[in-house]
Amino acid sequence: MAETSVGPADYEALMRRYFDACNAADFDALVACFTPDAVHYFPPGLAGVPWRSAETIARGWQECVATLGSQWTVDRLIVSHDSPEAVMEWTHWKNASATLRGAEWYAFDPETLRISEIRAYYAAPADRAAQINELVGFDYAGRGYPLASH
Repeated sequence: MAETSVGPADYEALMRRYFDACNAADFDALVACFTPDAVHYFPPGLAGVPWRSAETIARGWQECVATLGSQWTVDRLIVSHDSPEAVMEWTHWKNASATLRGAEWYAFDPETLRISEIRAYYAAPADRAAQINELVGFDYAGRGYPLASH
């Protein structure tokens, strides 16, 4: 029996399905994009972050569509050729009166071909009063990120 492998095109298709599901506010399609224990990290300024679990992420985007008229576009997309990761630039349109641009780092579970983690970065801070603009609840130290300048 031939082995099939997951590649960059599979991850790109998954990310595009995810954004289509966001725009449609389709709960089941959103949940199907994520591992059950997926985490979506955000910068400071949003209540209830990070979003933990596929269902929490799906409900969050449904709420944004319902209350803000949110719609998203995929602007640029790069998928790693040798690891289950990708980066995407996007635009988030809110009630046609506000625009937020940003980028996200995606981690995938290659066994299930689902998103296990998203780390969102905005073109401008969501909380302008925050002294340190970093992702809420993300373990920078535990993942080996620098905690001070050299």
